Amino acid sequence: QVQLVESGGGLVQSGGSLRLSCSVSGFTLDSKTIGWFRQAPGIQREGIACITRQDGTQYYADSVKGRFTISRDNAKSTVYLQMDNVKVEDTGVYYCAVLTVFMGDYLNSGGYDFWGQGTQVTVSS
Repeated sequence: QVQLVESGGGLVQSGGSLRLSCSVSGFTLDSKTIGWFRQAPGIQREGIACITRQDGTQYYADSVKGRFTISRDNAKSTVYLQMDNVKVEDTGVYYCAVLTVFMGDYLNSGGYDFWGQGTQVTVSS
C-alpha cells in the first residue's frame, strides 16, 4: 500500500529556513519520481520541485530556484525539501506525491497520485 506522509511545516519568519520531510512506504523510494507541491488559498496547486527516480535529477519551479533544495535518503525512505530564504509568498499547504503518468512536465500535478495529507507552512513578514 503506497502511502506518503508530510511533516516539518510550521511558522517561520521571512528570510528563515525550514525543512519538510515526505516519508514514503509501500515502494522503494528511488524507483519513483517524487514531487513537492504547494497550495495557497485561492491559488491553483503549484509544482515546486521534484526528484526523478533512479538518477535523482532535480527540477524546480522558477519561483523557488536557488532557495529550495529537494533531496532524498533512500535508507530512510524520505524525501526532503530544504527551504531557505523563505518569503511570505511561500505560505501554503505543502504536499508530496508520486509521479504515475509523465505529462511532459515534471512539475505538472496532473501526473501525480498518492498525495499525502499536506503540511502547513506559514511565513511571516
